[in-house]
Amino acid sequence: MGKFKIGELATAAGVSRDTIRYYERTGLLLSPGRSGAGYRLYGDDDLLRLRFIRSGQGLGFTLAETSELLTLQTSDTARATAVLAITCDKIRQAETRVDELNLIRTILEGLAAACPGEAPTRDCPILAFISARPRARAAAKPETTRGEKNRET
Repeated sequence: MGKFKIGELATAAGVSRDTIRYYERTGLLLSPGRSGAGYRLYGDDDLLRLRFIRSGQGLGFTLAETSELLTLQTSDTARATAVLAITCDKIRQAETRVDELNLIRTILEGLAAACPGEAPTRDCPILAFISARPRARAAAKPETTRGEKNRET
């Protein structure tokens, strides 16, 4: 079994040391043992777990979802149907995002087609559309400042 210090593990997994520390704080990665000199010492299982986390992120799973998947993976009683349910939910989320991106593409294509190109920027429909959008959004839903709750009730 390999013993890795945090920097070695970070390099092997393709993440930063801070990422490893964050995963430890959030419980995604178990706190490792320590060497006599106080260095964190990680094993091959930790590397596999980090790779699992990164692979899950690559598929669009959140850290919370990845944590659920890790729990299911190590459970003696969990069934694959639980993993399938999480995956099907992720598929629905991805389909919604694809629909949103297709709408954005359609809007951008229309704006690009309407752009006069050599006209002054004040006549640019792209800039006019972008300028008008926040006002339309603000009228539909008031924006709040960070940390402040929307006072709609």
